[in-house]
Amino acid sequence: MSGSLDEEGFRVSCQLLLQRSEQLSDGWFWEEVQGSEEGYLRKTTLRSVSVDGCWSDSETSCPSGRERRGQETQQAAAASVGEEDEEDEEDDDEGVCTVTDSSSRVLQYEHHILFSCSHSTPVLYFRATTLEGRSLTLEEVWNAVHPNFRLRLQHSPLNTITQQEHPLLGQPFFMLHPCRTEEFMRPVLQAGQNQNRPVNYVLSWLSVVGPVVGLDVPLQYSTQLHPAASPSGSDPD
Repeated sequence: MSGSLDEEGFRVSCQLLLQRSEQLSDGWFWEEVQGSEEGYLRKTTLRSVSVDGCWSDSETSCPSGRERRGQETQQAAAASVGEEDEEDEEDDDEGVCTVTDSSSRVLQYEHHILFSCSHSTPVLYFRATTLEGRSLTLEEVWNAVHPNFRLRLQHSPLNTITQQEHPLLGQPFFMLHPCRTEEFMRPVLQAGQNQNRPVNYVLSWLSVVGPVVGLDVPLQYSTQLHPAASPSGSDPD
C-alpha cells in the first residue's frame, strides 16, 4: 500500500480536522491564498521554553487565531503561560520537563500545513518569534526543539528542520523535511485498512511530526467525524 496522499484526500482530511478543532476550540483554521484556489491549515500557539532549550509541558493557542494581536494581548497570554508553568513546577510526576520563570521565555509559533505535490504528502511549515517580534534563527529553533527529538533529528538528514521559502507566501519559513512521510505513514494506512476503519491522514501524520516542534495533538481528535462542506471551518451556507 502507498503511504502517499492526493490533493483531494488532503482537503477532506483538513475538513475533518477543522471540524473537530472548532468543537475543541483548538485554534486551527483554513487560510485561502488570495488570487488562488490553494490554501493551507494555520494555527498560532505560545510556548514556554527554557533558555537552554528544555520545553515546559504548556501550550496555549493564541486567542486571535487569524492574526497577531498587539503587544498588550501577547503579554497577557504570556502571563497565562507563566501561571501554567508555576503549576507545572508543583507536579511531582517523573520525566516532566518544567522550567522556572527566571530561566524561561515565551515564544510564538505559527504553524502551516500545506500539501506538497512533489512528495504527495502534507508538509509542516512554521516560524517562531519572541513576544517582541524578533524572528528566531535556525540555531535558536534547533535549541527550542525538545531534547527527546533534537539528537535524533540532527542525525537524520531526511527528517530534519530546514529553512526554505514558503511555497504559497514567498516568505522565509522553517519546515520539517517530508522525505520520510510516506515511509512512516504506509503502515498506519495499512493498519486502518486491515481493521476496516477510516484513517485521517493529516491528523495521523500531525500526531507524529507535530510534537517535534512542540505542537501536540489532543486525544479528543480521535473522535470520528463526517466531512465538512468546505475547508473553511465555517458552517455551509
